[in-house]
Amino acid sequence: MNEKWLAALPKAELHMHLEGSLEPELLFQLAGRNGIKLPWADVDDLRRAYTFGNLQEFLDLYYQGANVLRTEQDFYDLTWAYLQRCQAQGVVHVEPFYDPQTHTERGIAFEVALEGITTALRDGKEQLGIEGGLILSFLRHLSEDDAFETLARALPYRDAFFAVGLDSSELGHPPSKFERVFAKARAEGLLAVAHAGEEGPPDYIWQALDLLKVSRIDHGVRAAEDPVLIERLIDEQIPLTVCPLSNIKLRVFDDMRDHNILSLLEQGVNVTVNSDDPAYFGGYVNENFMALHESLRMTESQAKRLAQNSLDARLA
Repeated sequence: MNEKWLAALPKAELHMHLEGSLEPELLFQLAGRNGIKLPWADVDDLRRAYTFGNLQEFLDLYYQGANVLRTEQDFYDLTWAYLQRCQAQGVVHVEPFYDPQTHTERGIAFEVALEGITTALRDGKEQLGIEGGLILSFLRHLSEDDAFETLARALPYRDAFFAVGLDSSELGHPPSKFERVFAKARAEGLLAVAHAGEEGPPDYIWQALDLLKVSRIDHGVRAAEDPVLIERLIDEQIPLTVCPLSNIKLRVFDDMRDHNILSLLEQGVNVTVNSDDPAYFGGYVNENFMALHESLRMTESQAKRLAQNSLDARLA
């Protein structure tokens, strides 16, 4: 398997945070455009900071980086840069996340981020042929009331997104915390997905399925600890949007050779390959595929099955 073959393989990306695709070069460009002083001397100095002991250490840097996003044009440029990378890698469908609370907490008007992102997604469809839709994610370290407020602010722009999600710090913030707000979102006709089973236990996956009524589980690799859960995932073909490079970078697994994605695939779990926060974790979708090939000897046949899984797991 080589990169040229992989780039020609049609695939979807179903787990990618737009704010996590902010490459250092664009980050510095936007900081200069908006007159923001950064704590890093240059791009190389920033890249050296990309060593994380856990999810929270990453999130601290992630939110610091997102601070340079101020204008509609900033959000457009961020999204457009990501879509161009998708085109080069054979990604034909995207369902990215964006976190409105990350920006409204900083005083950025709700519609500023949304307009920039949706305009870029529309241009991506028209100019690059990339289909898809946007997922509005709630930050789980904030309160349920904050999530309700965010949903209320989002509903006037209902046509801009097709689903709600749940991300940020997993430990100590179970899906059950947001059961009511997800019920409200579903009542408004929105689909649901949720991060679960990355740092959190398999029980969080059960909660996401049974309480939040999600159509997909984001991450979900700790499902392997619960054989009954694995049976359910196989029987119901519930997709897991797995992010291999992210899992290594955030110490979910110590080494890519320890990753369980191919084991899950061979058991019949509907696993997919995604990049999560590619600017911070060392690569986009194809770099994740190549890492599996290099460390786990993933075959072309397995890669084709993973790519087809991603296309089959589309919701938008």
